[in-house]
Amino acid sequence: MAFFFGGVHPKGNKEYAEHKAVQEFPEPDLLVIPMSQHIGAPCKPLVKKGDRVLVGQKIGDNQGLCVPVHAPVSGTVKSVEMKAHTSGTTVMSVVIQNDHLQELSPEVQPRTQEAVDKLTPEELMGIIREAGIVGMGGATFPTHVKLSSGIGKVDTIIVNAGECEPYITADDRLCQEYPVQMLGGIQVIMKVLGLNKAYVGIEDNKPKAIQALQDAIDPKTGIEVKVLPAMYPQGAEKQLIQAVTGREVPSGGLPAAVGCAVFNAATCKAIYDAVYEGMPLIKRIVTVTGDVVMDAKNLMVPIGVTFNDLMEAVGVSENPYKVLSGGPMMGAAQYDLSVPTIKGVNAITILGHANNFNVEDSRCIRCGKCVDVCPMHLMPVLMYKALYSGDVEEMKSVHLMDCIECGCCAYTCPACVPLVLAFRSGKQIMRDAAAAAAKK
Repeated sequence: MAFFFGGVHPKGNKEYAEHKAVQEFPEPDLLVIPMSQHIGAPCKPLVKKGDRVLVGQKIGDNQGLCVPVHAPVSGTVKSVEMKAHTSGTTVMSVVIQNDHLQELSPEVQPRTQEAVDKLTPEELMGIIREAGIVGMGGATFPTHVKLSSGIGKVDTIIVNAGECEPYITADDRLCQEYPVQMLGGIQVIMKVLGLNKAYVGIEDNKPKAIQALQDAIDPKTGIEVKVLPAMYPQGAEKQLIQAVTGREVPSGGLPAAVGCAVFNAATCKAIYDAVYEGMPLIKRIVTVTGDVVMDAKNLMVPIGVTFNDLMEAVGVSENPYKVLSGGPMMGAAQYDLSVPTIKGVNAITILGHANNFNVEDSRCIRCGKCVDVCPMHLMPVLMYKALYSGDVEEMKSVHLMDCIECGCCAYTCPACVPLVLAFRSGKQIMRDAAAAAAKK
């Protein structure tokens, strides 16, 4: 086992929800389904106001780098309009009035193991694409594209069940409660890529999940559980690859450059649901937790349920200081709690005012702690300086685009400099400069 450079050991705070079994969230009367839930082209709505929709029916799709979106409930389309999104923007969305009848679309057709065995890799990728499956750890890259680009290039499959982010326990519970489905999805991936070996990377602070996976694994499948030390950001793609295989992804490179493909645990279960049950990605496990939450929960949530609805389900003891889509290290603070859960939302973290570490006019004191913890071997102190110089070439020279925005630097900064926010802004400056240069 190899170890990656840097990293931090934040307090896990897993105890809020790690012992809570997954509960089905009661479907609300209204659901908001954004047409943009993935990296790539947003979907075009396939329905209009007044249309009746069924569970699993495709309601949006497009060409190019895109996957469809589906109705998580049956009911009537109330509107097709711009709505708030977890990205902080507004996107075209389909608002569905739930009729609570749960009438299934005829497109949802289960398959027997015999039928699955006859499917070719191309047919399996088509099923995965039509099911709208994306990376569910937060990246939301279309899974069928990752699979097709890995054929002939990848020799190692790694499933990310590390869940190193504080507070979040969604994948932990998934491994405990749905190990057969998750492992079945891994076998589909192995078939598509033509490989007979796969690894599940999981941190050692999840003993029940480890045991559940080991009990469910048939040694003949070639799937092996790799238990890793609990450390943040163990679940980051490049760090996980190094921890499991000892290979280092080069600067600017993708996992395929070192023969690896990484898939999230929830993505694997979604693949199983699509291939065997015929069910597209319309639900996911979401941890709703935080230091001011009265009853933290792991919920099986239909895509399109608003953050407000989920917060009401757990209750809060005070007016929150911050509500995050995701965890406290990499999550995005939300300005509007009417935003819906989407495919890449694995948690809603609700934090009280005790977590307000903002400092007015914070200044770097050049202590170098950020350099010691950066898992990408970067120098955040120089990246911050380059950003505020406004010099794009200087930003390139310090490899700003290699930052994975894990938050280790900001976590360890004694001056509370908002480093990750700054680096995100710097990346956008570099993208805008590159786009302007391309137009010349």
